[in-house]
Amino acid sequence: MDDCPRCQSPLERLSLADSETVSCQRCGFADVPVEHEAEWEKPESWRDAMRRFYEQ
Repeated sequence: MDDCPRCQSPLERLSLADSETVSCQRCGFADVPVEHEAEWEKPESWRDAMRRFYEQ
């Protein structure tokens, strides 16, 4: 069995029905695939933040 990419402890293989994954009991790593991407908003400038603060 493979070792954890974070802490190099042995990984445990877990399965439920047709799904299977690995996890680490030591550090909590779970190799769970996800299908999403982060959508980052443009950061607010200090000037805009202060203007918004004083308008309220």
